[in-house]
Amino acid sequence: MKKKKYIFNYTLLLCLLFFLIISILTIYSASDYLSPSLGKLYYKQLLWYLIGIVIVFFIIKIGNKNIKKWSWFLYFIGNFFLLLLLFIGKSINNSKCWFVIPGIGSIQPSEFMKIFLILIVSKIVSDSIENNSKWNIKKEIILIGKVILIFLLPAVLTFLEPDTGVIFLYFIICISILFVSPIKKKWFIISGSIILLLLLIFLYMYFFQQKIFVDIMGTDLFYRIDRLLDWKNGTGMQLENSLTAIGSSGLYGHGFKNTPLYFPEAGTDFIFSVYASNFGLLGSTFLLIILIIFDYSLFNISKNTKNLTDKLIIISSTMMLFYQQIQNIGMTLGILPITGITLPFISYGGSSLLSYMILLGIILNIYNDSKKQIN
Repeated sequence: MKKKKYIFNYTLLLCLLFFLIISILTIYSASDYLSPSLGKLYYKQLLWYLIGIVIVFFIIKIGNKNIKKWSWFLYFIGNFFLLLLLFIGKSINNSKCWFVIPGIGSIQPSEFMKIFLILIVSKIVSDSIENNSKWNIKKEIILIGKVILIFLLPAVLTFLEPDTGVIFLYFIICISILFVSPIKKKWFIISGSIILLLLLIFLYMYFFQQKIFVDIMGTDLFYRIDRLLDWKNGTGMQLENSLTAIGSSGLYGHGFKNTPLYFPEAGTDFIFSVYASNFGLLGSTFLLIILIIFDYSLFNISKNTKNLTDKLIIISSTMMLFYQQIQNIGMTLGILPITGITLPFISYGGSSLLSYMILLGIILNIYNDSKKQIN
C-alpha cells in the first residue's frame, strides 16, 4: 500500500523562514554590544536553527503517537534535570538555570520543561474528559488537583533557581488547557478571587510592611520584586535605553547594525529594541504582521483538529507563544514588567529555539493528521 504524502503547513514554514532571517540579522546587528567571550552568536544561532530543522524532521519521522506515549517519562526527566540544576548548575547572574557543557554551551532545562508540561497536562485533561461522560463537582476537583500538582513540581524547582519568568509560562499553559475543558467557569472565578486576595496581601506587605515581608520571604525575593517593579517608574538603564532607541528610530530606523545605545541583553531579552531601532516603524510592523500570521495559523489548526489532546496542545502552545510575544515586546516599550521573557524564534538561545522547534514539529504532525482526516 502506497504511503500517503506528508502535508506541510507552508504558512508556518514561511513564517519560520522570516523568523530565521530576522533573528540572524538582529543578533548580528547587536554583536558590537556582546561580550567577545560569547563568540559570534549569529553563527551559533544559525547552527541552532539548522539543528532545530533536523529535529523537526525527526519528529515528523517518529510521529506524535510515539511522543505522547513518553509524556510522563519526559515530564519526570524534565523535573529531574531541574532538581539537578540546584546542585551542579552553573550560577550566572545569581541564577542556576543552566548546565554548561564544554564545547557546546549552556542548556536551560526549563525551556524544554514548557513543552513537556504542554504534553502531559493536555494528556491528563483529555483522558479525564474522554473517560467521563458526565461531569460533577468531585470529578472537576480531582482534575484541577491533578493539574495543580503537575504544575507545582516544576514551578517550585524553577522558582528556586530562580527563573520567575518561566513560571508565568507554566501557569499560562495549565490555565489555558483547563479553560477550554468542560470544567465550570465558576472555578476560575473562585481561584482568580483567591489569587487576587493573596496578591493584594503580598503587595501590601511589600509596600507597607517591608520588615515583615523580608522576615517571611527573605531579602532575595524582596530584591527580585523590587527589580521587577522598576518598569512602573520607567527606571533602569535597560528600559531607558530601550525607549530612547525605539522612540528615536522613526519610520525607517537608524539603519542596519546602527543601534544607537547599549543593551546588556541585546541578543536575548531586548532583541526587539535592537530590531526596532535598526529598522524603525516599518520593520517593526512587518515583524508584528509575521507574528500575527503565525499565531492565527496555529489558531486555525486548533479549529480543524478533532483529536482532543492535539487541540489542547495547539491551544496551550498558541497562548504560551502569544503571551511571550506580548510580554517581551511590552517590556521593551515600558508597558509591562521586565521579566526576562525572550521573543520566541527571534531571541538568541539554543535551548529556547530547540524547544520551539520540537513544538513546531509536533504542531506540523497535528496539521498533517487533521488534513488527512478531512481528505
